[in-house]
Amino acid sequence: MTPPEATAASRPPTDAVRLESVGFAYADGTRALQEVSLSIASGDRVVIAGENGSGKSTLVRQLNGLLRPTEGRVLLFGQDTRHRHVAELARVVGLAFQNPDRQIFAGSVRAEVAFGPRNLGRSDVEVDRLVEEALASVGLADESRTNPYDLGYSRRKLLALASVLAMDTPVVVVDEPTTGQDAPGIGRIRALMDQLSAKGRTIIAISHDMRFVAENFERVVVMGGGRVMLDASPSEVFAEAAWPVLNATSLTPTYPAVLGARLGLGSTPTDTLFAGALAARQVSS
Repeated sequence: MTPPEATAASRPPTDAVRLESVGFAYADGTRALQEVSLSIASGDRVVIAGENGSGKSTLVRQLNGLLRPTEGRVLLFGQDTRHRHVAELARVVGLAFQNPDRQIFAGSVRAEVAFGPRNLGRSDVEVDRLVEEALASVGLADESRTNPYDLGYSRRKLLALASVLAMDTPVVVVDEPTTGQDAPGIGRIRALMDQLSAKGRTIIAISHDMRFVAENFERVVVMGGGRVMLDASPSEVFAEAAWPVLNATSLTPTYPAVLGARLGLGSTPTDTLFAGALAARQVSS
């Protein structure tokens, strides 16, 4: 399964991911997805949001073959995944789990990051390059010989992300990337996503961090009860008209969205707009 070159200017836009009426039920009968239809274009930045049990993780696991649709189908760059091996799908979709300890197994940071590209058949030279770039991008270049479990949780999370980056997949899926991160860590993740976007790679994230979502994604898909409840830009999803749907899915609009609504500044106001509004109020008072 070979995706089209993201940089080929003459090539028409291609859906990196397409879900067509996808449903999924676990062996015990629990229905996790119902009639989910989504198209995500190559190079897009999309976040999947919703309360626990809404179907977010089940949805993204359809993309790399860890789970297979009970109904409907999943297409990656136009190719049906139903008859593709997980190993083949791993060349297209890289997934960083929410809990890094479910993903980490090697005895050193370098070995952990090298496993993916080496398992995909990359040459030793390519593996070295990919590992060095991935470790540098997450700030772990000086920890290559460290045992992963000697790192704190937040840095193990970055290590798991580096392991996915090193696989150089055109689609990158990250589950709750900001969990456990301080402000510098969140800034690093933001910079990473910008780097991936600059390379034309598709980013799909799961996140409860609504401020991070509002500031870093161009599209928000809100899940509830295994269905798509909202699918729009952050400015539309966090607009006051959508708050009842957010509340029904145990999500809350960002503080800037609430304040922006009260001041008439819209749902994604900038600091400059806030400053102007406050200055105007001071003058009028």
